[in-house]
Amino acid sequence: MTIVQETIPEALGRDVEAARDWFNQTEEIDFEVTGIVEPEAALDASGTREIRLVLCSGDRCECRSFSVTAKDGSYEVALLDDDPVGEVQGSLPAELDPPPGALRRWLDVVQDRHAFVLLIFYRGYW
Repeated sequence: MTIVQETIPEALGRDVEAARDWFNQTEEIDFEVTGIVEPEAALDASGTREIRLVLCSGDRCECRSFSVTAKDGSYEVALLDDDPVGEVQGSLPAELDPPPGALRRWLDVVQDRHAFVLLIFYRGYW
């Protein structure tokens, strides 16, 4: 079973930040990291690490894989997945729709804009 963790291991913190910052430079909106897929595999790697992150901004979430290499006090980052939608549909557990914690501030933002909010839960999804 695929392991998805909301808390980023301390040893991967700088690598994850570098990947997120690099990804945000290529996007029109800023994403935050809401989870990491198979963190143990990334921790076991030495040199270049392959890190799979769940990145969210507003109501948009994506799972992306990065190659991260520490080099002379900075990081070299590259995107590994060419077709993130196809990859995500086949390999991640259904609990990532929405990812854990991905919409943790969504309800606060929506409540400020509307008189009421109706949440519908269906088989664990909302």
